[in-house]
Amino acid sequence: MDSQSQSHGHIVMLPFMAHGHLIPFLALARRIRHQTPFVVTLAATPLNLQYLRSIISPYDADSRIHLHELPFRSSEHGLPPDTENTENLPINQIVALCHSSVSLAAPVERLISDITTEEGRPPLCVISDVVFGWSTDVARRLGTKSIAFTTCGAYGTMAYVSLWLHLPHRSTDAEEFSVPGFPERCRFHRSDLHRIIREADTTDQWSKFFQVQLKLSLASDGWLCNSVEEIEPLGLDLLRKYLKLPVWAVGPLVPSDLLQKSSPISPDSTLRSIQKRTGKALGVSLEKCLDFLNSHGPNSVLYISFGSQNTIGPGQMMQLAIGLESSGKPFIWVVRPPLGFDIKGEFRPEWLPPGFEDRMTRSKQGLLVWNWAPQLEILSHGSTGAFLSHCGWNSIVESLSQGVPIVGWPMGAEQAYNVKMMVQEMGVCVELTRGFESQIDAEAVKRVIELVMEEEGKGGEMKRRAYAAMLQMREAVKEGSDDDRGSSVKAMDDFVRTILGEPAKDTSSSSS
Repeated sequence: MDSQSQSHGHIVMLPFMAHGHLIPFLALARRIRHQTPFVVTLAATPLNLQYLRSIISPYDADSRIHLHELPFRSSEHGLPPDTENTENLPINQIVALCHSSVSLAAPVERLISDITTEEGRPPLCVISDVVFGWSTDVARRLGTKSIAFTTCGAYGTMAYVSLWLHLPHRSTDAEEFSVPGFPERCRFHRSDLHRIIREADTTDQWSKFFQVQLKLSLASDGWLCNSVEEIEPLGLDLLRKYLKLPVWAVGPLVPSDLLQKSSPISPDSTLRSIQKRTGKALGVSLEKCLDFLNSHGPNSVLYISFGSQNTIGPGQMMQLAIGLESSGKPFIWVVRPPLGFDIKGEFRPEWLPPGFEDRMTRSKQGLLVWNWAPQLEILSHGSTGAFLSHCGWNSIVESLSQGVPIVGWPMGAEQAYNVKMMVQEMGVCVELTRGFESQIDAEAVKRVIELVMEEEGKGGEMKRRAYAAMLQMREAVKEGSDDDRGSSVKAMDDFVRTILGEPAKDTSSSSS
């Protein structure tokens, strides 16, 4: 950046009320702190702020990342007491949480006004979650730029935005249909859609939130995306053409050491440091996890996790267990009570085949982890060969940053669109099934696991492509002279120039 870009300024960041959004927002704040001279204020409701404090490091707190509390009372919005994010919230109440976020506009306006008064000028910009479209008007009214941040990939974001704004499946009885902004070869299928959007008709509460908020975000000054230019060329191109705005691909937003080391997991990785990073209590000791991984060969272990908010049906869980055992492949499985039971409750042995855990433990084929595992450490270990995932974007980025191919089992949000992109465009994924209601049998589980874990054929090709994506991610965040800088570092520079009102140098990675 030139000397003009060194002037100090303030950036306000507004994450959506979900752990899967808070974590990449904090990662983006760290990237901004590392690459610019600006002060960042992350503003969130009290309990979400408490979560951020639990994962923030002293280095963050002592530097230019500030935390600001936005007042919020869940009971005023028809929500249970102390409900401020999507975790543990049934889907019918998540929509009420979404609508409640609009009430944050007034406290955000006060925050921006206070910063303006204190510093003698408004913040350089407000970076808000794409579903906080209301912040676009607040920013404009108070004389600052409005930037939307999608914590998802470009293809998934593009699909999510276009499907919600147009509901194209409502205009046809066909199972397959075109989606505005996508080429004809990228037709979507009704089964790609979560039940909520399949049933949406513009008058329901989900439509009333997403259609309004996403439309407002289209009027922002640009979008930041947790992706990499080289791994999502189609998605980024489609998103830029659809939005007609700059889109800066500044990912992957993962801990920087994961993009430098081939196997960060070690006895030196402390339980405390992992819990500090995730804000979660692990369901297994790191030593036990490490011992299991070390007892198996390279690329031989399947890691299974459906994210922090998802679980599968009882019948699906039983068939998955039977399929895993019959495959003979080693695995680490993060298990939670199945659908219909308290996801945070005690796990009952009857949800798995009789004697399953004992057999897996004795044979050293499987390690079952209750509730939460050290995911980044597992994915970065040389023995991990594939990841059976719900395909939330954070998990995808973590997996591909370590060159680990994916078995997709999407559950909701944009996850099915992520799988579609990874299967059709990247070739790093095979889909097992989708959703909580799908029928799945043990034989299909066994067949897919054997396919993805094979060294040759399709499994080998997926591994090679995932490894190539890992190298592209590492290259994207490379620093150095102008010619050597990676695409994500250059994109951040272009973003900074835009909010400072300077012409962008690297138009190839940010123009519409």
